[in-house]
Amino acid sequence: MGQRILIVDDAAFMRMMIKDILVKNGFDVVGEAQDGQQAVEKYKELEPDLVTMDITMPEMDGITALKQILNIHSSAKVIMCSAMGQQAMVIDAIQAGAKDFIVKPFQADRVIEAIQKVLN
Repeated sequence: MGQRILIVDDAAFMRMMIKDILVKNGFDVVGEAQDGQQAVEKYKELEPDLVTMDITMPEMDGITALKQILNIHSSAKVIMCSAMGQQAMVIDAIQAGAKDFIVKPFQADRVIEAIQKVLN
């Protein structure tokens, strides 16, 4: 069984893209969420090995969700996903406890490299 991953992004096609990359590389995508609130609920329910978290989302942004997940499980592994030009937010996310970040549009090798680095 592959490592269990929760994908969080408000854009369905972005979730689909990252899920495709992960599944092709032997990871087990156990759930998806479209905002930070759902991410926190799904995290509690599924207890994944790793979360890919978009930064900018409606309802609750990724950094707030990251902090809530780390409150639930202090050693949670979360990789932030950001669009170009969100450097300040990425820095905030890393300071808040994110393990790494990947930039959209996703490059499959970079996604896999980040995930393997964080899981090992």
